[in-house]
Amino acid sequence: MQVRHDSGIEPLQPSDAAHAANFPQDGLAHPVDPPAETRSLADDLGDLFEDARTYFDAEMSYQKSRAGFVANRLKKTIAFGAVAAYLAVLATIGLTVGLIIALTPLITAWGATALVVLVILLVAYLLVRKAASAWADIRAAMASDEEPGDHD
Repeated sequence: MQVRHDSGIEPLQPSDAAHAANFPQDGLAHPVDPPAETRSLADDLGDLFEDARTYFDAEMSYQKSRAGFVANRLKKTIAFGAVAAYLAVLATIGLTVGLIIALTPLITAWGATALVVLVILLVAYLLVRKAASAWADIRAAMASDEEPGDHD
C-alpha cells in the first residue's frame, strides 16, 4: 500500500514480500539469485550457457577490434618501411656515385669505380655470411625438435 506524503509524491514501496526478497536492501536495482533449493539444474545450466555466450560474444568483439587495429598498423608499417627502404637505396646509390667522383682525381675513374664496387661487394659478402649463420641457427633449433632420423 502506498502512502501519500505532504509533498504530493508517492514513494515507491514493494507491494509484497516476494518482491522484496528478490532485491537487496542496499537500494541497488539488481535481483538476488534465488536460494539453491529453489533453482533447478536446468536453470543453472541455462544461466551458465548464457554467461558463456555473453563472454564469447564479448571476447569475439574484442579480438575483432584488436585484429582490425593490428591490420591497420601493419599496413602503415609496410608502407613506411617500403618508402624507407626505397630512400635508403637512393642514398646508397648517391653515396656510391659520390665516392667514385671523389676518388677519381686520386686513382682514376676506373680505379675509383673498382675500389667502390669491391668494398660494396665485400660488405655484401659479410652480410650474406651473417645471414647464413642465422639460418643455420634456425635450422639447428628446428632440428632439435625432430627425432634423430628425421633429417633431410
